[in-house]
Amino acid sequence: MSRMTNMDPNLYRKRRAINFLVLTGSVFTTLFGLFWLVWLLATLFSHGFQYLGLSVFTQPTPPPGDSGGLANAIVGSIIITLVGVLIGAPVGVMAGTFLSEYAIRSRIAPVVRFVNDVLLSAPSIIIGVFVYEVVVVPMGNFSGWAGSLALALIALPIIVRTTEDMLKLVPNTVREAACALGAPRWKVTVSIVFRAAKAGIFTGILLAIARISGETAPLLFTALNNQFWSSSLNEPVANLPVVIFQFAMSPYEDWQNLAWAGAFLITISVLVLNILVRTFLRDRK
Repeated sequence: MSRMTNMDPNLYRKRRAINFLVLTGSVFTTLFGLFWLVWLLATLFSHGFQYLGLSVFTQPTPPPGDSGGLANAIVGSIIITLVGVLIGAPVGVMAGTFLSEYAIRSRIAPVVRFVNDVLLSAPSIIIGVFVYEVVVVPMGNFSGWAGSLALALIALPIIVRTTEDMLKLVPNTVREAACALGAPRWKVTVSIVFRAAKAGIFTGILLAIARISGETAPLLFTALNNQFWSSSLNEPVANLPVVIFQFAMSPYEDWQNLAWAGAFLITISVLVLNILVRTFLRDRK
C-alpha cells in the first residue's frame, strides 16, 4: 500500500493508458479474427448444409447432368489421409524425440531443424511436383500411394516441430528423478516423457491432419482423381479436395452444389475432430 501511495501519479496514469491500449488492441484483433472465422463457417453452413443428403454419402461422383454424391471421394480422402499420417506421424515423432532428448549438444541438430523449417514453409505444390518426379514418373501412372507420400511430407515438419516443443515442456527434474531410480534413458523417454507430453503430441498430429485434409495442389500431381470407386492405391484415387476444385470450377450447377457440400464436410470434420480430441485428451486433475 505504501508503494502505491508513493507512486508518481503521472507514471501511474501512463501505465494505465498503456495497459488500456494493449488490452483494447488484443480484444480488437481477437474479435477481428473471430469475425472472419464465423463468417467462413456461416457461409459454408448456408451454402453447403442444404445440399447434404443421403446420396452424398452413398453415391459416387456423377457425370454432368446426372444425380450422384461424394461417397467415393470421401472414402478416398480418408484412405489417403490416414496412410499419409501413418507414414508421417511415426517418423515425425521419432525425429522430434531425437531433437529434444538425444541431440541437445549434437552438431546435426541445427541442420535438422533448419531443413525441417524449410520443409515447413515450402509450398505444397512444390512437394507435389517433387513426388511427381520421384514416384509418379518412375511408376508411369498417378496413384494413391504417391498422394499419401505427398501428404506425409507436408505433415512431417509439423509433427516434428510440435513433438520437439511438447517434449521440451516436460521438466528436466522428471527425467532426473527417473534416471536416479535406475531407469534407462529409453525407458524414461517412452514411459514418462511421452506420457507427460501425449496431449501435445496428439494435438500436433491433429494439426497435421487439419493441414493436409484440404490440400489440393499436391494431389493434382500425385493421386489425381477418379470418378469411380478405387479398389487399389496403385491407381488414381478419388479425393474430396480435387473433386471440390473441379466441381467448383465447372459450369454445372449440380456439380457446384456438391462442391459446397464437400467443402462443408471437410471443414466440419476437422472442427469436430479437434473438439473431440481436445475434450478427451485434456489433462485430468
